[in-house]
Amino acid sequence: MRLGIVTPALTMLPNAHANWEQDATWADIVAIAQAADRLGYDHLTCSEHIAVPTPDAAVRGGRYWDPLATFGYLAAVTTKIRFVTYVLVLGYHHPLEIAKRYGTLDQVAAGRLVLGVGVGTLEAEVELIGAAFASRGERADDALRALRASWGITRPEYRGPHYAFGDVVVEPTSPRRDVPIWVGGQGARSLRRAVELGDGWAPFGLKPAAAQTLLADAGSPALDVALQPPRPVDPIGDAGRAADTLTELEQADATHATLRFVHHSARHYVEQLEALIALRR
Repeated sequence: MRLGIVTPALTMLPNAHANWEQDATWADIVAIAQAADRLGYDHLTCSEHIAVPTPDAAVRGGRYWDPLATFGYLAAVTTKIRFVTYVLVLGYHHPLEIAKRYGTLDQVAAGRLVLGVGVGTLEAEVELIGAAFASRGERADDALRALRASWGITRPEYRGPHYAFGDVVVEPTSPRRDVPIWVGGQGARSLRRAVELGDGWAPFGLKPAAAQTLLADAGSPALDVALQPPRPVDPIGDAGRAADTLTELEQADATHATLRFVHHSARHYVEQLEALIALRR
């Protein structure tokens, strides 16, 4: 099982962040990304919201760094770690926009992009930007098919129920035809979408045992399975529990763990990264 991190400070969920993150600097984020890269972590994340309506920010938070700009910089100061959009909301973008912008990122990052996607759940935000909420699932499926037809192709063509294009040039594009797509969500429908149209399943807010049950019900599909534990790990303060958490994820058939840590400063976060790697040796 490969280890990744939910990058601190990029997203500020109420009651789910350390105090230091509020005033974290970009240098703090870079230092953490470089430490994770040096220590052999598989991936780090950045999530997307464009404009969170004020009433919803009290629950979901209001800070969401833009994944494209964030990963573009971090790609230049790291060498191996992968960059996971966790998640990019498909309905907020035309598939060709994603193919062009994130294909360019994949060029910059030398093939280190993992496109984590979701259908979107914040109806007020969807309506704000003029997207369709009721049909977002079927539109997301069509967008994924359109993306599959576009990665790594400078003259893509596609005809679907919601998106259709041809006789266009998209350059640069990804250096790969097979950019991994991880589907986010919480239930069986997101898993079916991952099986049908993706390469991985990255649920959120789902306990490992519940994820394992859904995977078993789906016939244990051959997918990347990126799970988050229900609580942050603390390898310095409670190594035994941290080890048990990783074991729990592995037993739930996770191929990747996307972790949050107990941390009180950027330096403490790096120390926790180091401690977890030492624990795994």
